Amino acid sequence: MVQSQLGHVPIFKYTPNSVKMENGMMMNIEAPTNVTIKGILGTLMASIDEEKNKRVISLGMGDPTTYSCFTTNTVVQDSVVQTLESHKFNGYSPTVGLLQTRRAISEYLSINLPYKLLEDDVYITAGCTQAIEVAISILARPKANILVPKPGFPIYELCAAFRNVEIRHFDLLPDKGWEVDLEAVDALTDQNTVGIVIINPGNPCGNVYSYQHLKKIAETAKKHKILVVADEVYGHLAFGENPFVPMGVFGSMVPVLTLGSLSKRWLVPGWRLGWLAITDPNGIFKNTKTVDRIKKYFDICGSPATFIQAAVPRILEDTKEVFFTKTLCLLMQTSYICFKKIKEIPCFTCPQKPQGAMAVMVKLNVSLLNDISDDIDFCFKLAKEESVILLPGLTVGLKNWVRITFAAEPSSLEEALDRVKSFYQRHSHQQKGQTKSI
Repeated sequence: MVQSQLGHVPIFKYTPNSVKMENGMMMNIEAPTNVTIKGILGTLMASIDEEKNKRVISLGMGDPTTYSCFTTNTVVQDSVVQTLESHKFNGYSPTVGLLQTRRAISEYLSINLPYKLLEDDVYITAGCTQAIEVAISILARPKANILVPKPGFPIYELCAAFRNVEIRHFDLLPDKGWEVDLEAVDALTDQNTVGIVIINPGNPCGNVYSYQHLKKIAETAKKHKILVVADEVYGHLAFGENPFVPMGVFGSMVPVLTLGSLSKRWLVPGWRLGWLAITDPNGIFKNTKTVDRIKKYFDICGSPATFIQAAVPRILEDTKEVFFTKTLCLLMQTSYICFKKIKEIPCFTCPQKPQGAMAVMVKLNVSLLNDISDDIDFCFKLAKEESVILLPGLTVGLKNWVRITFAAEPSSLEEALDRVKSFYQRHSHQQKGQTKSI
């Protein structure tokens, strides 16, 4: 052991697959190799050719606050200012969250349920990402597997890899409105399956499931005696034919872990205020030791800033419906622009007009392009040549697709997709043939 300024501490030497301590002992801490959305978008941004002097337009990240047209309301901001200036919330909160915050969220979620949640059913998290991490962690056990949609949100894979939980992907069916392939779910489930993840409204597909389809999912989960992890971070952001139906409606049929946050509906993703709620009126899940595991797990988790937690009751109670309506109208407008512009780009095919959330999946036909090998190549060359950022589909589980975020200022969205069209025209086989004939 070597003496350092911090006392007797082990010195580590890094090797590709492990950590070597000074005494020769090896610790295998190889990190999961899963691609993350932020990681790939950061690399795409770094590939921008600044010499082209084109304004960068990113349709890759689901952060609507990048554009001034998506702004939270004054009630939300004033609520935080009020709690901060009160000087009452500068200390630690309980690890599971402030009581008044848990109570307010339980009442908010109960509005759309046939039964009432209690404050003890709700746990406050640092955004929906931490809620995902908690859900995976408390379900983990030797040989456990969890069913996750493809395409989906890659944080599930990353969290599962750290917990040695096997991920089994079931397909979402693009020609059926991205519904769950329930036959695949039946085939994938075994005695070690601990749960199924349902993302609704859909990220990355922009779909919204009907009540009937959600009921079928609940029936399937009940048949296999597994719970449902309902990722509803885009909850209520539905503007198509299907209204938003929370999975918790079926809690009397199958236990549901609902994950949500203020991020999307209130347009404050940077505040990192989320929740995990247990919807289990029959006590199927609560009668196990899992609830005790959740409480103990939160003892080692960091919770969101106390003053933001304290602002939640007023935010939930005083935000006017007109604010939500304005957001939905804007998303409806930009989704229409996005869908219309996509149809003008021959190498893109969109299976369904977006029905909710903030993004849509688009199929990329690389056979129409003479020097593009796949979706990764497409997105990197597009970034370099046109300063437009799209998310490669491989990042969310589908090769030769791309995800386009339409939560953008309308004129920026139009300009970005016009640039994509120009990019297609330069790289198309047809253009190549025209050049030769000249």
